[in-house]
Amino acid sequence: MNSIIIKWLVDLALGITFFVCFITGLLKYTVLLQVTGLSEVLLPSAFISDLHDWSGIVLGLLVFLHLYLNRQWIITMTRKILANTPKDP
Repeated sequence: MNSIIIKWLVDLALGITFFVCFITGLLKYTVLLQVTGLSEVLLPSAFISDLHDWSGIVLGLLVFLHLYLNRQWIITMTRKILANTPKDP
């Protein structure tokens, strides 16, 4: 498989996982549930919490994979930026 497609799929998975983690994080706030009128019957908190925890773990693993796949670009840009940094007097 082409490396561009792999990077795109990893980025897509990052976006989806972030969305799930963010939304479930919001749903864990009981005040937000009370304000919106959602209840424990509609959204079981144990399931939401488990989904949030697992999506956070997957998100972390995908970030490491993303950094690994883009390591050459990160190294190249870091060298460029550090090479052009003005020296302190």
